[in-house]
Amino acid sequence: MRRSLVVAISLALACVGAPALHAAEPVAAASARGEVTTQLPRTARPEHYRVEITPDPAQMRFDGKVSIDLEVLQPTSSIVLQAAGMQFGKSQLQPAGGGKAMAATARVDEANQTASFSVTSPLVPGRYTLLIDYTGTINTQANGLFALDYPVADGSKKRALFTQFENSDARRFIPSWDEPGFKATFDLSVNVPEAEMAVSNMPVASSRTLGKGLKQVVFQTTPKMSTYLLFFSSGEFERATVNEGGTEIGVIAQTGKVEQARFALEGSAEVLREYNDYFGVKYPLPKLDNIAAPGGSQFFSAMENWGAIFTFEYALLLDPAVSSVSDKKAVFSIAAHEIAHQWFGNLVTMAWWDDLWLNEGFASWMEGRTTRKLHPEWDINNVDAAHTSRAAMGRDAYVTTHPIVQHVATVEQASQAFDGITYGKGAAVISMFEDYVGADAWREGVRRYIAAHAYGNAVTDDLWAEIDKAAPGKRFIEVAHDFTLQPGVPLIRTSSSCVAGNTQVKLSQGEYTIDRKDKQPLHWRVPVSLRVGNGEMVHTLVDGDTNVQLPGCTGPLLVNAGQKGYYRTLYAPAQFKTLSAGFDKLPVVDQLGVMMDTSALAAAGLQPDADLLDLTAKISADAPTDLWDMAAGTLSGLDGMFDGDATRQAAFRTYARSRLSPVLQGLGWDGKDSDSAQTKELRSGLIDTLADLDDAQVIAEAQRRFEAFLAQPDSLSPDLRSSVLGVVARNADAATWDKLHTLAKQETSAMVRDQYYGLLAVAKDKALAQRALDMALTDEPGATNSAGMIGGVAREHADLAFDFAVAHREKVDTLVDSTSRARYYPGLGRSADNPQMVDKIKAFAQAHIAPTSRRDAETVIAGIQTKLRLRAERKPQVDAWLKQKGY
Repeated sequence: MRRSLVVAISLALACVGAPALHAAEPVAAASARGEVTTQLPRTARPEHYRVEITPDPAQMRFDGKVSIDLEVLQPTSSIVLQAAGMQFGKSQLQPAGGGKAMAATARVDEANQTASFSVTSPLVPGRYTLLIDYTGTINTQANGLFALDYPVADGSKKRALFTQFENSDARRFIPSWDEPGFKATFDLSVNVPEAEMAVSNMPVASSRTLGKGLKQVVFQTTPKMSTYLLFFSSGEFERATVNEGGTEIGVIAQTGKVEQARFALEGSAEVLREYNDYFGVKYPLPKLDNIAAPGGSQFFSAMENWGAIFTFEYALLLDPAVSSVSDKKAVFSIAAHEIAHQWFGNLVTMAWWDDLWLNEGFASWMEGRTTRKLHPEWDINNVDAAHTSRAAMGRDAYVTTHPIVQHVATVEQASQAFDGITYGKGAAVISMFEDYVGADAWREGVRRYIAAHAYGNAVTDDLWAEIDKAAPGKRFIEVAHDFTLQPGVPLIRTSSSCVAGNTQVKLSQGEYTIDRKDKQPLHWRVPVSLRVGNGEMVHTLVDGDTNVQLPGCTGPLLVNAGQKGYYRTLYAPAQFKTLSAGFDKLPVVDQLGVMMDTSALAAAGLQPDADLLDLTAKISADAPTDLWDMAAGTLSGLDGMFDGDATRQAAFRTYARSRLSPVLQGLGWDGKDSDSAQTKELRSGLIDTLADLDDAQVIAEAQRRFEAFLAQPDSLSPDLRSSVLGVVARNADAATWDKLHTLAKQETSAMVRDQYYGLLAVAKDKALAQRALDMALTDEPGATNSAGMIGGVAREHADLAFDFAVAHREKVDTLVDSTSRARYYPGLGRSADNPQMVDKIKAFAQAHIAPTSRRDAETVIAGIQTKLRLRAERKPQVDAWLKQKGY
């Protein structure tokens, strides 16, 4: 599953664990050894499901029939399945071989999301078939079977049906063993309107008319798979296809939109070809569809259902009138992520949610690796992986973090496991492991793992065993366990001296942490890469204190050369001074790594903010775009420390604008045909940042271009559209807000309409923010936009949005994916800069979030408290630097 941008932002401080989880957990280690949690008794297991579904979208209900071939493993008088939101009719149990059918009595436990089917006589071990008639609910959010309404060109609305089962919502569609370790095959048939296209994991086996405008569509039998990978959709769709290596690849979209998925279709063929080669096991299904859906979710943007990937339109379709180069990159990388899951997750599935990272960390790593290989022009300096690792470190440095392999005991905990540690840190440590053992050995181990566990389940140590065989002589399993069974970020302290023409380096290991400084540091065995000047790269394994000799003394010492290591580097002051003096001579990726580490170390009080500001001042006007992008982000982050302190913030903004404005002027607002993807993105990013820095000229120019856009929509280029509209929306007065509202109401493209309603929620003006909140509780924005609007308001007005959501909690609950509520409400407060918000979140969590599911709340609280402390510590340092520079 690919998390949405909204979730990625909200999880920047949320989604890690309770303080007690900071040490390596025995349960996590148990999971690595293969001991798997289950919520169901082990008395029986499924072998095959035959499912028939008849939706009634008008009534938002569906009728279901399921026949489950199962094996009873131990004597029992009941079969316990997972089920949620269902009512049951006739149920019976049929022994294999034609014995007498037994009536089964259903007993529902809604709290535990189970249904028990009991018979009067005990069942002996053997094979049976359980037949169940039931009804269920069609939801408005992306849980189970759900409906999405969307506008079309003639102004009317259509309704389409989709399913979303990860992590634990197949139980809302079929009473089942809804846990990843219970794999089975599926036969699905659906009764839908004749005019609609029905889609599932496998191709259609047959279709027949039922009368009264309905048809029955029967799909081919699936391979053995987990319940969360089953998929069904129906609606007025179109499909386009290509063939790659015997696999039919398709994209499916609402009628009239399928050509907007052409880039995703062609890119998917490239990706599938690459993965067939990399994994050494050919994609096993006859087809691979990607289905575009209007709307959105607070939780995810795409889902890897086997053979039938689900993706919201904004992450799959490219509308030439509105889609930017950033959108194009996102479409490709998201498709690459989901297609990677067809092996890591679908063909081989984690045994339990403790090892979710086997799905998501690997898909994130493969996404980045494959995007860089097939589209090197999008990342010419190979910096994306460095950004991924540092983003994860920002979360991993808090006491509320958790290990990559983490214990999961409840449905809510499983939902919270989809976070930046699982995705970002997972991808980052894989990049480091591959670099440590070598790319060839790594791929050989991955191939062995896939082949050994195809159509089955695995735990993390199953993969490590195969990598270890492929990389003899390395201390691989020790290193892998250090980075996956305990949380946190290593800190490598370094000092050096020149002795007889060689550089003598001392490396010592500690822990980089923001708020756990009173505890004993954790210990890792850390693969470290070093280089002096332009010399040869040297690799070592730091286990405590380590001394390394590098040839030559010319040039600065660089630790974590190439930035593939998952650790922070703290140089001795003399070494940092030398490194800073030769900063512009470093490869771009290493310049970024040094800047990111310096920023993080300053935040922890380990390095002066002057060092960071000096680096931003060293970036030349003609420096690569990646560096100016980094500078803009750094200055924007420092600016946030002065929020609420207008005089001091004005002084800082004068400096920040003096650095960034000339760069935008050099680029110009209007792009050239020769502009690279990086140039286009930098231009857009600088407009956003300078507007946030209160640059009057930039704001005025954006407003001028907006007025021109109202008169002539094609006057605003797709690559500027998001920035210009965003600047205008953030700085809107009531008249401008009304103009945006009119655009939203008139728009007939579901994807563009959703964007406009999102813009209505970002105004700095508090009265307009309140109007957006009030609108979110109406039917106007659409069921899947409202929660996002409240979240949009929260970025600028955290207290207003949080108080509003809590006051209307009963209604807001219906607007949020049910598995996301424990993270959604605390996340609304993450941008707050007052201690009162801490008290509010604590009170909400105590009243409405289970004690076992408060990880996100605790992390948002830690983020607010740390932000307030760091502001007090860092602002005087920035003031002093500005004064020294004449600001």
